[in-house]
Amino acid sequence: MEKTYLVSVLRTLDKKEVKELRKWLASPAHNVRQDVRDLFEYLAAGNRLFSERFLEKRKVHAAVYPGRTFTDAEVRQVIHFLFKGVESFLLYNELQKDEVRSQAALARAYRQRQLPKLFQTAMDTARKMQEQQPYRNDQYFENEYILQHEQYNYLSGLGRSVPLNLQEVSRSNDITYLINKLQVSCIMLSHQKVFKTDYKMFLLDDVLARLEADPGLLENPAIAINYYSYKALSDSENEVHFQKLKEHINRYGDLFPPHEFRNTYLLAINYCIGRLNTGALAYVREAFDLYRQGLAKHIFLENGTLSRFTFRNIVATGLQLGEYDWVENFIHEYSQFLDEKHRNSFVQFNLGHLFFEKKDYEKSMRLIASLDHDDILILLNAKTMLLKMYYELDEFNALDSLLGSMNTYLQRKKVMGYHKANYKNIIRYTKKMLRVAPFSKEQKEKLKADIANANPLTERKWLLEQVDRL
Repeated sequence: MEKTYLVSVLRTLDKKEVKELRKWLASPAHNVRQDVRDLFEYLAAGNRLFSERFLEKRKVHAAVYPGRTFTDAEVRQVIHFLFKGVESFLLYNELQKDEVRSQAALARAYRQRQLPKLFQTAMDTARKMQEQQPYRNDQYFENEYILQHEQYNYLSGLGRSVPLNLQEVSRSNDITYLINKLQVSCIMLSHQKVFKTDYKMFLLDDVLARLEADPGLLENPAIAINYYSYKALSDSENEVHFQKLKEHINRYGDLFPPHEFRNTYLLAINYCIGRLNTGALAYVREAFDLYRQGLAKHIFLENGTLSRFTFRNIVATGLQLGEYDWVENFIHEYSQFLDEKHRNSFVQFNLGHLFFEKKDYEKSMRLIASLDHDDILILLNAKTMLLKMYYELDEFNALDSLLGSMNTYLQRKKVMGYHKANYKNIIRYTKKMLRVAPFSKEQKEKLKADIANANPLTERKWLLEQVDRL
């Protein structure tokens, strides 16, 4: 039964959830079967959920039904009932996370039972909860619509002469739609740029036109942030949109939960990276400042973990600015948040990168030469740093060996087309530098022209610098 949905779900529960689930299953309101409780206790004991021998059906049957003849159907049945119990437990907990929506559901139950006083009490409680919410994100405005619509349902049942709150229903619905439409459009556009997918964004032009015709709507931070995010993505040459987005991030960031605002930060940072790729070097500082702000607010931590790619990008951005002390402190302070599986190799690689940029080649080579990593692009990046150091230190035998091993590595590994072409160009032009006659101006000018026109070539600047030194 190792591959059952039941085992998959139970493996995700923490100790507190296991304890709460035990109480849930013990309640006759949720479960009346003793064999369901027995199966849960058997699976929850020790490390049985992660040990295949304890999950063998005959062993499970013997534990739940001692002394009875094994039947597969009986095991499947108790697994089914326990799984349903776990699902109801998870559903209840999920609903309880949104206290406003839960209270609105209670009010709806009272309204449907024609209990107006209890309805009003529940609505007053829900309204108070809504006002006390710390965030003004899409969930807040969705709940505002739910409350206004529930109030309308109540008022419309009182008679024709009762004033209705239709204006409030309409406005809360419009705000919710605008936020969600802009959010989804940002995601679609980002995905479209990376994966070259063509999406049809129905009604988006109407939404944008409405916002431009009624700028008062942009006084809502959730609408404004998503609007400027979309405009920055779709019209990247116009820096005004990015500056507006950054202004709103700084001013209203506390109105959004960190785990949600992560996407806004990453979108702004990706905008900076896009501008950098067009030669707008001032955006290195913009990206670095966004990274530092996000770190201070724990924006980039997801379930207590920092993505290794975000970690590497932060280091690379800081090194581009020469922020060596800050980067070294960051590596040591934030390495604890990396997934344990990647922690040591990423610390090793990024420290190697730091020492490389500081021209401490001895320390850098010691770290990078011994790097063992399963990420192809990380290894190629590390080999490129070694290539540069060997060249600048005139260690041509080591360089020749490295160029050969890189070429073999590229042929042996499945590397995406762009990256493969880039690293093949790095190898090609490094080899050409080694063959140029040092006093031949004609050869050097020809090589410089070839390097300038080669594409893709991420090390163009370094290669041109080395040719100038020949």
